[in-house]
Amino acid sequence: MIISRTPFRISFFGGGTDYPQWYRTHGGAVVSTTINKYSFITARLLPPFFDYRYRIRYYETEEISAVEEIRHPSARECLKLHDFGDGLEIVHHADLPARSGLGSSSTFTVGLLNALAGLDNRMMSKKELALRAIHVEQDLIGEAVGSQDQTAAAFGGFNRIDFRAEHDITVTPILMLPERRQVLEDHLMLIFTGFARNAPEIAANQINEMENKKSEHAAIQVLTEEACRLFASNGWSVQEFGRLLHEQWMIKRSITEHIANDFIDDIYQAGRSAGAIGGKLLGAGGGGFILFVAKPEDQAGIREKLEKLLYVPFRFEGSGSQIVYCANHS
Repeated sequence: MIISRTPFRISFFGGGTDYPQWYRTHGGAVVSTTINKYSFITARLLPPFFDYRYRIRYYETEEISAVEEIRHPSARECLKLHDFGDGLEIVHHADLPARSGLGSSSTFTVGLLNALAGLDNRMMSKKELALRAIHVEQDLIGEAVGSQDQTAAAFGGFNRIDFRAEHDITVTPILMLPERRQVLEDHLMLIFTGFARNAPEIAANQINEMENKKSEHAAIQVLTEEACRLFASNGWSVQEFGRLLHEQWMIKRSITEHIANDFIDDIYQAGRSAGAIGGKLLGAGGGGFILFVAKPEDQAGIREKLEKLLYVPFRFEGSGSQIVYCANHS
């Protein structure tokens, strides 16, 4: 039996420039961090007592005889990459729900690939794990997804991730003194607005709009570079970080009318009116989590203003996808 633990991520800057349709021509970069909320995948060889060969348990349970019959697209395509002669059981648990803007689909794929490799008695490098997850989602499933979620989940940590070509991905840790990291964490608030609606369709719409929205994506790249310079400076302030995040969100929400809606705008404006410096909706759009940057003394007022929504405390993490349990299955 193998159990993998893979972190969810928060993307701060550069979202949209990680789509291959953009970065193959223009290059792209994101700034993101993984957080201490995880997806757990348990994989074990199935005893030969059942009338099925595969049991896949997520929010549904599938009991099937052939890999091709698996309805879950990521589980199906990941299993096609491995040849397990015996039956297999896969069980998924997570700290946060799917369709919430924290890269849950890619977190699942990365965690499953890591667990299957462990069950196959091999260990992949973080880059190999990220690239294989990207291949599964973009090439095998054909999803309208970028390349940052898989990379963040595999590597873990607070990073700048550069995308230049098909397999040219560079992960550079953003170094912070512990006290600065603590200050930044203390200024961040994660608010759950409800499940995202049609996130793949929103992402596909954003991809379709890229040629018409080159200036917006270029402006997002400029803000990403500005944010990286801010983190590299000795005198950076959370106030400036929040301002940049707000400026980027104003650009991002203008790319397509499907990214934001009146409900999201009202939540964001309510948080700002209660003291938030800046923020953004996480993920493709339409729902999920909003991230606010706010002084600790202002956060009680923001939570009171948004009392009908769920506040989720978190901290940064730096491990990436890991095998946390391994039992002999021979």
